[in-house]
Amino acid sequence: MTTTALSAEQEALFRLIEDTREHVFVTGRAGTGKSTLLQHLAWNTSKQIAVCAPTGVAALNVEGQTIHSLFRLPIGLIAKTELEQSDATRRILNAIDTLVIDEVSMVNADLMDGIDRSLRQARGRRSEPFGGVQVVMFGDPYQLAPVPPRGDELRYIRDHYRSFWFFDAHVWTGRQDALAAGSALDGFADLGPFGAQLNIRELTEIHRQNDPAFKAMLNAVRHGRVTADIAGVFNETGARTPPDPADGEHPIITLATRNDIVNNINRRHLTELIGREQTATAEVSGDFGRGDAAYPADLELKLKVGAQVMFLRNDTAAFGEPPRWVNGTIGTVVRIAGGTVRVDVDGEEFDVEPAVWERFRYAYDPGTKSLTREIVAEFTQFPLRLAWAVTIHKSQGKTYDRAIIDLGTGAFAPGQTYVALSRLTSLDGLYLTRPLRPSDIRVDPDVARWMSLARDAAS
Repeated sequence: MTTTALSAEQEALFRLIEDTREHVFVTGRAGTGKSTLLQHLAWNTSKQIAVCAPTGVAALNVEGQTIHSLFRLPIGLIAKTELEQSDATRRILNAIDTLVIDEVSMVNADLMDGIDRSLRQARGRRSEPFGGVQVVMFGDPYQLAPVPPRGDELRYIRDHYRSFWFFDAHVWTGRQDALAAGSALDGFADLGPFGAQLNIRELTEIHRQNDPAFKAMLNAVRHGRVTADIAGVFNETGARTPPDPADGEHPIITLATRNDIVNNINRRHLTELIGREQTATAEVSGDFGRGDAAYPADLELKLKVGAQVMFLRNDTAAFGEPPRWVNGTIGTVVRIAGGTVRVDVDGEEFDVEPAVWERFRYAYDPGTKSLTREIVAEFTQFPLRLAWAVTIHKSQGKTYDRAIIDLGTGAFAPGQTYVALSRLTSLDGLYLTRPLRPSDIRVDPDVARWMSLARDAAS
C-alpha cells in the first residue's frame, strides 16, 4: 500500500477509475499530480491491471512494460498487418481488467488501434473496443508529442487518419470516420459515429506553483495565447545575469533544447573542476535494451568532487521518514569513496548508494488465474546525472526553484517552451539566455482542436 495522500479531485478521479468500467483520459497542466494519481492507482486498485508506456524509460518510471513488449507488436507501422499472438501473450491479455497507459501523448494513432486490435483478437471479443478491457490513459498533449512519421508511414497516416495523435485513432473516432478516410476495421463490428466513449478528465489543482499570476502566464503559454504583456513580463524577469559561483552560489541548471548544448556545458564545467575524475560504470543484467536511450541513467557516470548533480529518482527513505531528496533534486558532490557518493543538498550531506532499476514483464499465473510481474532485467547505477545542464525533454516531470532556459535558435517542437517554463516553482527563478520570441510559443493545431472539443463536451 502506498501512503501517498491524494487531493480531493485526485481521489474523485481514482474512484471513477476504480468503481466503473469507463475509459478515462487523465490530463492536466504540469504539476497537477498525474504521476501521483497513477502511482496511487497502481498500488491501491483491486483490479487486475497492466501498466505500460511507449518508451523504455517511461515504462521504467511507472514500473511497467513497454507497449510493444507487452502486446508483442512489431516495431514501425502496424496498419493491417496480421497480429501474431502466442498462447502466453493471449493468456496475459485475457487476464487484464484495466490497461493503464502512461505518457499516452507519445502514442500514435496507429499504435493505439494496434492495442485495440490485439485485445479484441486475444480475448475473442471483436465487437467490443479493447476486447472489453477498461483503458486508463495519462498524459498531456500540450507537453509531449509522438515522433512524427516519415516517408511511406507518413503517407499512410495521412490517407487513413485525421492526425497521427492517439486521440484520432479509429477506436475513438469510430468506424464511419475510418471508412471516410479510406480504411476499414476488418472483421470488427461498427463502432458507431463516435467510436468508443472516452471520459476526459483534467486535473486542475497545481501543486508545483503557488503564485496565481505565474500559473495564468504558464497556462497562456500552454495554449499559445501569450500576449505582448505576458511575453514582456517573462523577458523582463529573465533578462538577468545568473549568480556567479565564485561568490559561493551554486551554478543554476540550464535547460536547453539540444543534447549537444547540454553535453558541452556539462563537459566544460566538469573539466574546470580541480581533482581526479572518477567513473562509475553501471551493471546491466538481463534484456534491458541497447543504447543510451534505453537506460535510466548514464552507463558511465563521470564525476569529480564539486560536480553539480541531479537525482534521478525519489529517495527510498525509511517508512514514515520524509524523503531526503526527490527526482530532480539538485546537489553538489562533496566526496567519492567507499562505494558511495556524498552529495550536499541545501547544506545537508547524504551518502548516496547505487540504485537498481528493474525492468518488468507481465506473466500469467494459472494457479491464481492472475497477472504477475517478473523481473527480466536490472540496471544498477548511482541515481545521479551531471546537472549543470539537462535537455528540456529530460527535464519532463522535474521541479526546479531556479533554471536558465536556453532555447538556442528556437523551440523546434510544440510544447517545448511550456515544458521548460513550467519546471519552475516561481517566476523569480527564471533566467533566459535570450528573450522569448513569438515563434517559441508553439501549439500543435490538432491538439488545440481536440482539447477544445473535449472541453466543450465536458461543459
